[in-house]
Amino acid sequence: MSEKRQKAKVIMVQGTMSNAGKSFLVAGLCRVFMQDGYRTAPFKSQNMALNSYITKDGLEIGRAQAMQAEAAGIEPAVEMNPILLKPTSNVGSQVIVNGEVLGNMKAMDYYANKKQLIPEIEKAFEKLSEEYDIIVIEGAGSPAEINLKENDIVNMGMARIAKAPVLLCGDIDRGGVFASLYGTVKLLEEEEQSMIKGLIINKFRGDVEILKPGLQMIEEKTGIPVVGVVPLTPLDIDDEDSLSDRLTHTGKKGGIDLAVIRLPHISNFTDFNVFERMDGVSLRYVGSTGELGTPDLIFLPGTKNTMDDLAWLRESGLEAVILRLSEQKVPVVGICGGYQMLGGLLEDPDGVEHGGTMRGMGLLHTKTVFSRAKTRTRIQGRVSAASVCGEFAGREVQGYEIHMGRTEKTGDCQETIYLEDGRLDGLANPEGTVFGTYLHGIFDYGDLAAMTVSRLMRRKGIDPGSWHFDPEEHKRREYDKLADLVRNSLDMKRIYEILEAGITC
Repeated sequence: MSEKRQKAKVIMVQGTMSNAGKSFLVAGLCRVFMQDGYRTAPFKSQNMALNSYITKDGLEIGRAQAMQAEAAGIEPAVEMNPILLKPTSNVGSQVIVNGEVLGNMKAMDYYANKKQLIPEIEKAFEKLSEEYDIIVIEGAGSPAEINLKENDIVNMGMARIAKAPVLLCGDIDRGGVFASLYGTVKLLEEEEQSMIKGLIINKFRGDVEILKPGLQMIEEKTGIPVVGVVPLTPLDIDDEDSLSDRLTHTGKKGGIDLAVIRLPHISNFTDFNVFERMDGVSLRYVGSTGELGTPDLIFLPGTKNTMDDLAWLRESGLEAVILRLSEQKVPVVGICGGYQMLGGLLEDPDGVEHGGTMRGMGLLHTKTVFSRAKTRTRIQGRVSAASVCGEFAGREVQGYEIHMGRTEKTGDCQETIYLEDGRLDGLANPEGTVFGTYLHGIFDYGDLAAMTVSRLMRRKGIDPGSWHFDPEEHKRREYDKLADLVRNSLDMKRIYEILEAGITC
């Protein structure tokens, strides 16, 4: 790493395991530091997730870092996540470096070569260091994976690069938090143990007084202070990946019933989170015919492998049920890979996904041809004034595209969305009950989601009246709640002291 003095102070959050709450803690710290007047940025050297995001300059990063940047009140940038791994199978991933696809690699090949990416990590981190006052770094999984430590570039390896003091968090809700904290610390080298400056108990339920003897003992056994106990508090913040508890929501809550098909390679399921935030709306993730029932609307989400997931949809019997419900005028909306499935034909001449040709669901008269070129863009558009989508006609929309392939109409389809660069995006059937788009995040802006729900209410004979929902204001409130939670649960005086002191390594 260059000898250039870093402007930014740095602090790192690592966890004893995946899903220990690192992403939320990083977001919360970013929000607190922002509220305290510091220009703050998140950073994660390597992220593995199917939920991704496209920056303003058309580069792909992990959705978690985009969420954390949003919490910090800044525009997401590719430097915040220089390496993104998007799993394509149990043993391989698409490797994205600096926002662009490097290629598909088997896990063994990637781990054998990932040290070559350290200069890219250093370059991204240095750029952020020059632009921000504080950088909050997120680790991945556990730093004590002893089979992977030699080539680590995301936990203690990253802490060394950044000279970052580490906060280690454990998830008490899963049980065994003291064992996991102690075991993680003791599996590290002495130098690495000295880099951990604070322990955090996350997702706590109950009376903290009962926990205090354990806090004292873990401090004595590790020699590291506990800097906070964070209560398990319901917050509506975008989740990182398929570990999300959202994907297990299968029950109806009444009111408007929305069903998302839980595809095996589901990606960017955050497209639908906005609907969970609405009173009187039930959003369910459905993985079998028995769970589907008769919803008011069906979403086919994005996927990392459209053709394989279409084959699963067919074999599971869900395709036949969706086709029958569509005949009964239940609306079906497909986004990205879900949009591709809705068509009549999928062709993969270059073997980008499955290879060969596959029949689609036939709900839209379209054909998709996959190609190696990946479309990545943040873009705005407008619903056609002549759209069959009724009250949506003329509305501005925005979102981001991440797809490999092009979809064109082959028969009677209604052109619904025209993008600002002149391209056609959305297509619908003549009745307007089946709709597809490549735009991820299309429901996150403006009142499109609220209009969709209001339309379904009227269809069911429910008067929406003055019902309204503002997704941007809702997000701001949730980020502020997260900041309050972190500020009230952590010893922020100690955190600032750790941040100021840094480490030498």
